[in-house]
Amino acid sequence: MGDWNLSIGTLSEGAQSRLADMLDNAKCGWRQLANVVTEEPRFRCSENEMTSCSLQVLSPTGSPSRYLLERLSERSCTLAFLLHCLKKMEHHEAAQYLTANVMERFQITVQPQAQHATEGGRVVLVCKAIGPAAMGYQWFRGKEEVLGGSGPELVLCPLTPTHQGHYICRVNHGENFIFSQWAHVRIVRSAGSSTGVSSSFFPPSVSGVRIVRQPRPQVVAEGDSLCLDCFAEANPPPQYQWYHNKQSMPTGKISTLRILCVTTADRGMYSCRVFNLYHEVWSDQVHVKIDPGSSIDASWDEIDAAATPSPARQISKLYATDKVALLMGNMNYLHHRPLRAPMADVHEMTNLLRQLDFKVVSLLDLNWQEMHSAVTEFLLLLDRGVYGLLYFAGHGYENYGNSFMVPIDAPASYTSENCLWVQDVLQRMQERETSLNVFLLDMCRKRNLNDGVPPQPGQLKVTANIVFGYATCVDAEAFEVNKDDLSNGIFINFLKQRVMEDEKVTVMLDRVAEDMGRCEITRGRQALELRSNLSERRALTDRIQSSGCPETTSARNLQWAIAHVLPKSRNLQFDCGVTVQLGFAAEFSNIMIIYTRILENPKDIASCSAHLTDFTEGLDMDLKMSNQENLLDAGSLLPMEILLPAELPGLYTRLKGLQRLTKELTFTVCLQYKYTNLDEEVHERQTVTVGKPLVSKLNLHEPRLPRSYSASSSFDLHSFSHSSSFPEGFGPSFPASETSSIGSASTTWSYYSQPGLSATPSSPGKLNLPVEDDSPELFDSDPPQPLTTSKSLPHGQVEDLTYRFSNMHNFHSC
Repeated sequence: MGDWNLSIGTLSEGAQSRLADMLDNAKCGWRQLANVVTEEPRFRCSENEMTSCSLQVLSPTGSPSRYLLERLSERSCTLAFLLHCLKKMEHHEAAQYLTANVMERFQITVQPQAQHATEGGRVVLVCKAIGPAAMGYQWFRGKEEVLGGSGPELVLCPLTPTHQGHYICRVNHGENFIFSQWAHVRIVRSAGSSTGVSSSFFPPSVSGVRIVRQPRPQVVAEGDSLCLDCFAEANPPPQYQWYHNKQSMPTGKISTLRILCVTTADRGMYSCRVFNLYHEVWSDQVHVKIDPGSSIDASWDEIDAAATPSPARQISKLYATDKVALLMGNMNYLHHRPLRAPMADVHEMTNLLRQLDFKVVSLLDLNWQEMHSAVTEFLLLLDRGVYGLLYFAGHGYENYGNSFMVPIDAPASYTSENCLWVQDVLQRMQERETSLNVFLLDMCRKRNLNDGVPPQPGQLKVTANIVFGYATCVDAEAFEVNKDDLSNGIFINFLKQRVMEDEKVTVMLDRVAEDMGRCEITRGRQALELRSNLSERRALTDRIQSSGCPETTSARNLQWAIAHVLPKSRNLQFDCGVTVQLGFAAEFSNIMIIYTRILENPKDIASCSAHLTDFTEGLDMDLKMSNQENLLDAGSLLPMEILLPAELPGLYTRLKGLQRLTKELTFTVCLQYKYTNLDEEVHERQTVTVGKPLVSKLNLHEPRLPRSYSASSSFDLHSFSHSSSFPEGFGPSFPASETSSIGSASTTWSYYSQPGLSATPSSPGKLNLPVEDDSPELFDSDPPQPLTTSKSLPHGQVEDLTYRFSNMHNFHSC
């Protein structure tokens, strides 16, 4: 059962200690082993290393053999070679013990996962291991054993506040044991549900994965298209992986599997694995039969002109030269009511669009200058044939058909001069000759009486490629539901269930509107409005086919990549012998998380911890929420603990507002430790500089020329490379730096290690405070689950997952 090719370091702590005890002798011990391993020159120990082994006896707990085994492990000595050496030196006891230990090795295959559930609910923690028979399990809550927790599953039901905490499972067999990773069980408050609101619309914080549409067996002729559907409901959102004859398909990563021109090689059994961070299910396994057919040899001229080609034939003709998206969510307004849901909405849309091969830039809490600069950078990613998508969640308004997005620094009495004009962005997008322009505006559309004469847009081209999806109707507000936990808003809660569908954009949004119309909580108060002149059957799922100009594609990839450079992971060596690891992750394009953990701790140090302090000025961060033991306490919505090694504890620090960095990011790592026999705490400090990470390289705080490019669709690479968007040190070619990496602005940890002022236009005007009317009659249930709008332009939100909402309020009109 054991794998002899594994390193010595994979042995359990107990096994290594037992082997060391057997080898700590002069007759047949560590010195003889050190001589035998020289068969492989890379395992030869230097004179200094042999001296260090000898000096281990001076420590009360020191072991020369254990020190030697650690040195061999560092040089990747395998268990097989160690067994060979033990047999050669005729240490039969150690060889027998090693053989028994390796053959009876066991490992955990299913780790327990963090769970969020309501009080009175049910939580099941699962820990499964493979290995020898008669393995034992024991669950712990913190350091205390859980009574009755002696199996691979721990059921907590009904859930009470005493169940909240961190859980771990110990798996043992004889003297050997291993621990699972920690799993945090957290109780969230249930705010009840409104009458008629289906729980499927607003699932609990953690739920399973449920397949609602299974794939079906099919008989297809050669040359025809094959389409298999598997749609699931899950929270967090589901991901998909299709399998053909039990082999994963590289292109089968969305809910719909489409093969445009099948051959006999495509026959066989198909199934889909649906999973999220917590659960996994498999679809039905279906058989696809491929019959011989003549359609593959037929020309279009032979087809009846009156016949309507199938949707698959229609969509197969359309493609994008690239797909790019700018997602902006404003929550923490300086002079207006803060919003809750934009963070969840932007995060959800980022993950979904990335699955559709969009290059996504996701930004939170932008002021006026930063929004304008972000749009200018977004326009540089557009070109002939590109699909461009802009999503905004926050405060907004509409006057005479003109929509305006409100930045976080807008004054209490704002006008169009203080906001971002959507129609102007559209006109600038048209100049790039894109194939599809999609605007998803999750904001209010009430009139702003402070605005006098509205701005007049220039002449728009007749392009027949524009789609507007408004979260609410003209002169109406959008709402968000406030609960104890943050969640998606109303619009995104329904959109996320449809956005992956392989349908024309307008058809997909029509279905979202129908879904919203069936929701009792918003019926008659908020309805999706769709405006479009799209004449072709273009879908967000359309494939990408590169243009004939590789320089253009390269420049566009470079422009996107600049905003997603993460510092590289690094190890800091302190004088006391402690090694601290720094890891970096992108939660959004302007929000980064730093993870610190102790990698190596000398035996004479009883305890130590590493904290981050003294950050570069200009960052938006709460020092009280830095250096936290989990991401939730650090203010993050991402359950990223499961993406990191769990053997050693670590601390998280979340850095917001990276777009406001005017210089390189610098911080101090403060190491605090105590020696075994001393009570006094010792401090060491190291200053770390990581350059300008993620979107900070684009210097969004700096003004941009509104039209720094021509209306021509072709890229001028010379002017492109000298655009204000390129940070100092970046040229037309993107060097493969050893100190940087491209990180996804979502949940991916990157172990590649590497780096305000706002121009706020203002104009005096009347105080822009909308009238607020309480409407308790909207909800009959007790307790109520009201919707709220924000002053001057709420945006639609409904509770879903991972966010903290304030207590629910009644309706407030914009």
